[in-house]
Amino acid sequence: MIGTQIAAAFENRTALVTGGTGLIGREVVRRLCDFGARVRSVSLDELPTDSRAEQVSGDLRSFDFCREITLNMDFVFHVAGIKGSVDVTKAQPASTFVPLMLMNTSVLEAARENGAAKVVYTSTIGVYGAADEFREEDDDFLTPPMDVYPGWAKRMAEMQIAAYREQFGHDHFAIVRPCNVYGPGDNFDPATAMVIPSLMARIAAGERPLSVWGDGSAIRDFAFSTDVAEGIILALHHGTRGSFVNLGGGGACSIAELVETLSKIAGVDYVFDTTKPAGYPVRIMDISRARDWLGYNPETNLEAGMQATWDWFQKNADAYLARKDFFAEATP
Repeated sequence: MIGTQIAAAFENRTALVTGGTGLIGREVVRRLCDFGARVRSVSLDELPTDSRAEQVSGDLRSFDFCREITLNMDFVFHVAGIKGSVDVTKAQPASTFVPLMLMNTSVLEAARENGAAKVVYTSTIGVYGAADEFREEDDDFLTPPMDVYPGWAKRMAEMQIAAYREQFGHDHFAIVRPCNVYGPGDNFDPATAMVIPSLMARIAAGERPLSVWGDGSAIRDFAFSTDVAEGIILALHHGTRGSFVNLGGGGACSIAELVETLSKIAGVDYVFDTTKPAGYPVRIMDISRARDWLGYNPETNLEAGMQATWDWFQKNADAYLARKDFFAEATP
């Protein structure tokens, strides 16, 4: 997806990656190191990243810290976020909303203040209002986001970038909205994991047969982490023309297809629990703009991506214990 000419543009350039140990960030770090960039990876996780990168531990909620780490950076990839299931974000909205607001505001303002040549901000599908298919041109900021607290926090960072553009004429801030991303390095904490890592964790815990909510007919858009990471790099390089682009998997996938693929890989039986809700019938992304503007072309099919994720999980089942858990910080 990323050709030699674009890769060469990163050689010997300084690049900061926030959330560099996370699901997407670790892949951004790896690819930038492949291109010969001088990468600084920042995270509060006690996890390793690519040995070719400088690893820095620090809290992105601190503006002073963000000013330090963005100083003399050519490129800033703001990928850090707080990933949790729908249930946990509903139960602990402040644990999502407040840290996201603080870290987004601090990273973006520090990058602007320190004059980073290019910045890309990773938003989310959750900032859209409810719809079956998400297209950039249909976006309406007057409609509340699907994911209320994390959606508003992510949307406010998009507004921050819009304010820079309006007041200062900045056009070097790019924005991407990924769909449901999965892959090696995902959060497999049973208490907070999203659908794919949650199912894998339950299989590893011995659930037989695997019980899946709904009837399997719900349609979703899943994208592999390496594909999304390359899309983020392309967005920084090309820019997003004062707007944003969707980064989806390039196709629709039913929950039945997802579970059947996982069953084949992990060798387990499953049942659908139709007494439980299945969620929205359809949630997919149109990636026409990303294909046109960026040359984004997700290449990993579902079976290959799920196999790579399962293989990684088998060797790193306890890695989630070394992650920063904002939900565990909550106090009454």
